[in-house]
Amino acid sequence: MNQQYEELDLIEEITRNDGSKYFEISNIDQNGIAELAVDRGLIKNVRILQLNIPRTKALITYEEYINKNYKLETLTNEADWKNPNWVEWEKPEGKILDTYNLILRSNKIG
Repeated sequence: MNQQYEELDLIEEITRNDGSKYFEISNIDQNGIAELAVDRGLIKNVRILQLNIPRTKALITYEEYINKNYKLETLTNEADWKNPNWVEWEKPEGKILDTYNLILRSNKIG
């Protein structure tokens, strides 16, 4: 089954159950998964900080990394709504972490 490529266009703040926070570059579909994860107790809170972030080269690089390395869930059927899978995306040191930090700085986040 081929997964559909998802564009990322927002930044959200995620609060883990231990109270620590991090930022994620996401989209409205993945934000829906995060909201459901809050309801299911997998994370404590999610809050959208920035919508419609610019489609820069950095964003496209990060987006390609996420699409290549993670199965992005969609809420297309009833089973998805019952059992959301929450995965905190890793940001490996080097190009990906640098790109992630550039996106946050460019959008005055963090």
